[in-house]
Amino acid sequence: MVWIVFLISSALIVFAATQLAKYGDVIAVRTRLGGMFVGILLLAGATSLPEVLTTISALAQGVPNLAAGSLLGSNMFNMFLLAILDLLHRKNRILRKAALKHALTGSITMFLIGLVVFFILADIEIQIGWVGLDSLFIVLAYVIGVWLIRANQPKTVVCDSETSAVPQGIPSLRRGLTGFGLAALGLMIVTPLMVQSSAEIAEITGLGTTFIGTTLVALVTSLPEMVTTIAAVRLGADDMAIGNLFGSNMFNMLAIGLTDVFYLRGRFLGVIDPAFIVVGMLGLLMTGLGLIGNLARLERRVLSIEVDALALIIFYIAGLWLLFSRGIAN
Repeated sequence: MVWIVFLISSALIVFAATQLAKYGDVIAVRTRLGGMFVGILLLAGATSLPEVLTTISALAQGVPNLAAGSLLGSNMFNMFLLAILDLLHRKNRILRKAALKHALTGSITMFLIGLVVFFILADIEIQIGWVGLDSLFIVLAYVIGVWLIRANQPKTVVCDSETSAVPQGIPSLRRGLTGFGLAALGLMIVTPLMVQSSAEIAEITGLGTTFIGTTLVALVTSLPEMVTTIAAVRLGADDMAIGNLFGSNMFNMLAIGLTDVFYLRGRFLGVIDPAFIVVGMLGLLMTGLGLIGNLARLERRVLSIEVDALALIIFYIAGLWLLFSRGIAN
């Protein structure tokens, strides 16, 4: 029964998140924002909302490791999607074409992930009220990162061809806002069911909330990124697609900082399992590998697969094996 609840709630989350991203795109077009910035900020925030709501629900149900696993594990899966996206478009290497545009985003993403790992290791027990100073610093770093990305965007972004390429008859801004709000409400209703069933699965299987959060929950909450990224590529919005993946990893780190606001028992980074240092480092290394692969312009193939994409796939699978073999199942 618990597996049925998990599968149904997961399917509903993916549907609601897809609608969220769809209407988020409508808002982006109607407000005349550029494709890259929309992908990094609005679309990434929309598709990352399941992770945020999962985190809040997991805290409410007393399973903080499930919350942390969802966010840090999602970083790994997003970079795995980057490799899959590259494989699906081997004739037109869209990641290489837009690589320089996303070098700053990828670098800021790596900095934010590294910052989270550092604070987990440092365990700085300084709080302002019930919120840790480390979490506030992460939020500040994210805000500065978004400002830097916006400041370095071309001034002609309002004429971006990706924005103008959207088909005629796009819904009004009012309809976009309404659809966005309803989809977000749906996520808020369904997400607690998925979290509760995930915690029960962790107990039944004996794998624990840390491993389940990093793998199963992270996979479910990252499916909206996969759906919207593929949809953006089909529309020709390459910048939006790539920005969505790097931007989602940025937003996940913001969510870790914001989680402390909802965790009233102390510092959030001070209570999660130290095993998440390994999960965080895997996400950091995969993000770095994705950025290097995009910039290095490697043209070698192994079994018809580009070396950079193959490396990300192998890294992801090996990382999951490492987490399981090291007994990260508490």
